[in-house]
Amino acid sequence: MKQLLLFLVLGSLAADYIIADENGSLGGGTITNGGSVIILSNNYILGGIILPPGNDPSTPRIPPPSYVPQTYVQTFGSSSNNQFQMEFVTIGNPGNSPDTGTYTGNFNHVGKSYSAGGVGYTYALGKYEISREMIDKANASGGLGISMYDMSSLGGNGANKPATGITWNEAARFVNYLNTSQGQQAAYKFDQNGNFQLWDAIESAGGGANPFRHKNAVYFLPSVDEWFKGAYGTPEGTFLSYPTENGLAPTATAGGTLANTAVYSQTTIAGPANITEAGGLSAWGTMGQGGNIYEWLETALDGGNDSPGEWREIRGGAWTFEQQASTGVDVLSKTFRTDSNPDFEYNFLNTGFRVAAVGIPEPSTLSLLAASLGVVLRKRRRRI
Repeated sequence: MKQLLLFLVLGSLAADYIIADENGSLGGGTITNGGSVIILSNNYILGGIILPPGNDPSTPRIPPPSYVPQTYVQTFGSSSNNQFQMEFVTIGNPGNSPDTGTYTGNFNHVGKSYSAGGVGYTYALGKYEISREMIDKANASGGLGISMYDMSSLGGNGANKPATGITWNEAARFVNYLNTSQGQQAAYKFDQNGNFQLWDAIESAGGGANPFRHKNAVYFLPSVDEWFKGAYGTPEGTFLSYPTENGLAPTATAGGTLANTAVYSQTTIAGPANITEAGGLSAWGTMGQGGNIYEWLETALDGGNDSPGEWREIRGGAWTFEQQASTGVDVLSKTFRTDSNPDFEYNFLNTGFRVAAVGIPEPSTLSLLAASLGVVLRKRRRRI
C-alpha cells in the first residue's frame, strides 16, 4: 500500500502528521527527532519531516549503493616467521554529532544517560578483532609475554580465533608493539615495573584531554567514541540500534559472513567464530562489533581517563548470552555496556579487543626506491 506523509506542523524536534494511503484512509501521530526533507511521491513534491534512517529501531536502513568501505592492510613483525597483517577500515564523516540516549540491560548502568560516537577526525578501525596468531607472533617478535585463555575445550585455539583472556594492560602493550615496531611513538606509558602511567599534559592526546594516550601514537585502543561510531554509526551520519547494515537486531549464527547476522546465542562450549567469520558487517564495514567476543575500550568508565587504575569500558557482547541481561540480544545494542578492572581478564574466556589508528604511515620513498632497486637487480641477475 502506497502512503503519503503530509505534515500539519513543522518543527526541528517534532512534527504532527497524517498519513493518507492511495484509498484515502487516514492515520496520524507524532514524529520526533526529525530532519527536514523533500518527498517526491506520485509526481507531487511534499515538504516534510521524517526520521533519519536508523533512528527508528523498527525501520530497516537501506545501505547506500554508492558507499564502498575503504580498507587497507598493515604488516607487522620482524621476520617472515612472525609477520602478521591487520586490515583497517576508514571511518569518515569527521565532526559528526554524537548519539545520545539512556543505558539499558546492565544493572550497573541502566537508566544512566550517554553521549557517544562523536569524533572530530577521520580515523581507522580494525575490520576484525585481534586473533590468537597475532598475539603469538607479537609475543615472539617483541617479547611481550601476553597470555591468553586456553580455549581447547571451547571451540579450540585456532590461529584465526579471537584472542581472549586478555587484560586491558596486555592489550595496551600489544598496541605499543604495533607502534614501536614501525618506529612510531608508543601509545601507552608503562614504568619499569610494568605499571600503567599517565602521560604529561603536553604529551597527552586530545590537546591534553586524554592522558591515557600519547598524542603522536598511530595505533591505539579505540575510545568509546571511536568504537561506538564504527559499530553503530553510518556514513550518512546517523546511528543505528545494532551494529548491522540494516540497523535491526541481527540473526544469530555460529559463524559466517551473511549480512545482518552476529555470533551470539550459542552454547558456551561452542566458542567464538574465527575473526573473519564473525557475522555480517556494520554500516561502516567492520565485523564482530556485535557478538563473538567482548572488546576492551581505551576509555575509563567515567570518561575522565585521569587515573591509571580506573575501570575501563567493555562493549559488544559475546557468542553466549550475557548473564547480566535477561533480554539476550540487547547486549549487542548501543544502549548496553559493561566494565572491568584493567588488570583483570574480564570473564577470562570471552574478552579481547580490536585496534584503531590515525595517520597510518605510507611506505617511505626510500623503501619504495629500495624495492624498485631489488626488482632491477633480480632482473639483471636473470640475464647473467
